[in-house]
Amino acid sequence: MATTTAKTDQTIRVKVASPYQVYFDEQAYSISGVNATGPFDVLPGHHNFITLLEPCELFIRSGAGERKIRINGGLMHIKANMANVFLDV
Repeated sequence: MATTTAKTDQTIRVKVASPYQVYFDEQAYSISGVNATGPFDVLPGHHNFITLLEPCELFIRSGAGERKIRINGGLMHIKANMANVFLDV
């Protein structure tokens, strides 16, 4: 039996939100952004990580395709296979 849901061991939960809006909240294969040292990618199983994000386009790859979210900066926190991106804080 085929399923359209991504396996959680091959994905990471990604949530991109500001205080008043959620831009993305789904399982994803990866998320890419830019911090002070340059571009980086986060994949499933990534170690705990926290960084300030530079103005950039977040690039999220999920079962629904690819999504770009232009940001002016923010904070990304990776823990327990979850990526939380806080914008406008």
